[in-house]
Amino acid sequence: MAKRQTKDNPSSKSKASSNGKSSAKRSWFFKLFWRVALIGLVVLGAYAFYLDAQIKHAFSGNKWEVPAQIFARPLEVSKGEEITPQEVIDELNLLGYRKVTFADSSGEYSYQNKVLTVQRRAFQFPEGAEPLRHLVITWEGARIGEIYDKTQSRPFGSVRLEPWLVTRMTSGSQEDRMLVTLDTIPEMLPKALTLVEDRNFYNHHGVAPLSILRALMANIAAGRTVQGGSTLTQQLVKNMFLTRERSIVRKAKEAIMAVIIDARYSKSEIIEAYLNEVFLGQNGDMAVHGFGLASYFYFDRPANELSTPEIATLVAIIKGPSYYNPRKYAERTKERRDLVLRMLFDENEISRQDYERFVNMPLGLASGASLASGKHPAFMEQVRRELNEILAEPSLRDSGVKVFTTLDIVAQRRAESALSGTLDGLQKDRQVPLQGAMVVTDSASGEVRAIVGGKNFAFKGFNRALDAKRPIGSLIKPAVYLTALEDPTQFNLATPLKDEPITLESRNGKTWSPQNYDKEFRGQVPLLQGLVESLNIPTVNLGMQIGLDALADTIERLGVTTPVDKVPSLTLGAFELTPFSTNQMYQTLSNDGRYIPLHTVTSVVTADNALLWKKAEFFAQRTDEAATYLLNYALYKVTTEGTAKRIGWNFGNVNMAGKTGTTDDYRDSWFSGFDRNNVVTVWVGNDDNQPVNLTGAGGALPVFINYMKSQSPKSLSRRFPKGLGIAHFDAKTGAVVVAGCAGSLSVPAILDVLPPPQQDCSGRPVDKDSDKDEKSWWERIFG
Repeated sequence: MAKRQTKDNPSSKSKASSNGKSSAKRSWFFKLFWRVALIGLVVLGAYAFYLDAQIKHAFSGNKWEVPAQIFARPLEVSKGEEITPQEVIDELNLLGYRKVTFADSSGEYSYQNKVLTVQRRAFQFPEGAEPLRHLVITWEGARIGEIYDKTQSRPFGSVRLEPWLVTRMTSGSQEDRMLVTLDTIPEMLPKALTLVEDRNFYNHHGVAPLSILRALMANIAAGRTVQGGSTLTQQLVKNMFLTRERSIVRKAKEAIMAVIIDARYSKSEIIEAYLNEVFLGQNGDMAVHGFGLASYFYFDRPANELSTPEIATLVAIIKGPSYYNPRKYAERTKERRDLVLRMLFDENEISRQDYERFVNMPLGLASGASLASGKHPAFMEQVRRELNEILAEPSLRDSGVKVFTTLDIVAQRRAESALSGTLDGLQKDRQVPLQGAMVVTDSASGEVRAIVGGKNFAFKGFNRALDAKRPIGSLIKPAVYLTALEDPTQFNLATPLKDEPITLESRNGKTWSPQNYDKEFRGQVPLLQGLVESLNIPTVNLGMQIGLDALADTIERLGVTTPVDKVPSLTLGAFELTPFSTNQMYQTLSNDGRYIPLHTVTSVVTADNALLWKKAEFFAQRTDEAATYLLNYALYKVTTEGTAKRIGWNFGNVNMAGKTGTTDDYRDSWFSGFDRNNVVTVWVGNDDNQPVNLTGAGGALPVFINYMKSQSPKSLSRRFPKGLGIAHFDAKTGAVVVAGCAGSLSVPAILDVLPPPQQDCSGRPVDKDSDKDEKSWWERIFG
């Protein structure tokens, strides 16, 4: 028995040894597994922490580069205003309003028998929000008789339409979007979106494993990709953070980020981000992202006005914006739209009656022209330059700011038409190709209404209105005469000026002998005649008498910042200015000497409608008001009797003022003129500085006339400054005479500085007491 116990079993020893080794291996693998798992978890946690930081950074700041939205000046209509119904309807059509039988929804209007009913959209103006208004505008004759707001059940004196969105200034990014929020879109949009793209959006945590599995099985069965398993959150991650690469690593990263986003942000925040991120088409070289922009691109209206069929169309496009491009493949897009509508019907989101009506409706696409980029490039270039100063930080300009400008779209289009059409007519008789530029501003406010940079006004090339510096010729003469008139003890409109041959020493010992345009000399002319007939010799004599330093100072006071060369030829405009700078001079003149810097931007607000910048009201009285009135009287005479008398011929009793300008060898043709409200500057010439054989009256003036014919110019009416009155002068000597003398010159003058008349009409000395009141018959009889 004992012997049996002591006897060893080799097989048992082998098994024990093997079991011990296996146990040790299992223990080692177990420890290794947990160590690797722990390391993996740490790495995964660190990676998730890194991804979370990326996501937080993107979501907390500006998620996207959003182009600045540029708005035109809003149309304001007032009771008693002379404006036709068609002009208001044209503005409504420009804004994308829809004509209907009964206007009962935002963005609709109806018109019948001089009664215009408008559901004016709500809009966030820089001064504050204005709600949706149900307006009824009636006309009495050619004027607005009443503006009644049915929303508030009361009449209004005036009301504004929302401003037209002219364009969006994109940066280097090839993406374009307009941001929306959940409270600015129809409730049907997120419902349709989640129903079609992610039915369980509100129940999962960023990823849906069962959906992925179903999609995998369907794709295996079909032998190709026929179904996707990505949630809306995963789609958002892919679009915002990842590339289009197809790999397991990218898919895993997408899932991790989707879980993080779902944990950190609410479902509302996620779906709002998706609404602004999703790719929905291509507009030229710009990608259309988000429902806000797509609403304008496909239907020319803001997202809050989308109908259910339009919402279904946009949701249908998501699956493949190229394949379901409604402008190229309308039939297949409509088929998928109807599928989306069917899903809405199946979920009881729309009734059977609505479903049947909707599927029989066409897609109803707009042209997409409202989002065409590059509109009015000359004006937009000035806006861009001002924005670069207002918002020096580039990221601010790409944060979806809204920029409100002074652009009058009607004036802009009329200016473009006037310049292009007139140059076409003038070109027929010339070999040298003509070019031109035009600037229209508001004289009282300095606001720029229109800028045309060339004959081909739609071409974003060389902007002649802002950048073409050309000699301005006779357009400088008003500065010469104004400098003299600001010294009323020495000069008035009747002061004689010499018109005799003259030779002056210029720079480097050279001499200069100016000539009148007709090569004639008149001996002597009144100051008024020298300006009205644009005579060179009297102007040079006057300029040298007042002094070149004084003239340069006046030019600067009128708003010209370009340094001038103080040589005698300065008196005839031998220095260069752009049409924009020239218009600044004439804005100051037309505004009674009050200088206001020309500008196109009035306000800038953030994407959240917070006021970011507002143009400060500024003006400076740069020239004497009385002297400026006298000058403007002379410029009025230019348009009735002088070099621009074609204005008087064309406009009858509508009084305007202005000055023509022609440079040596007829290389540059200029005109600057103004009515009661607007200042217009026109340049016509050749880019290579070749002679165009056009005077200011023959080239630039016809552009001005054609522009004014396209609208209703308002007659000049400036108040008479204190101290001014009508005085009477001898036309030859400039001496003050009594009223009624034959050949006398009766013009406005500053009366306080004038001496009393020294002789009567017969040349006899004036009795000092003759100006006393004659005695009445009662006084003559009874004393």
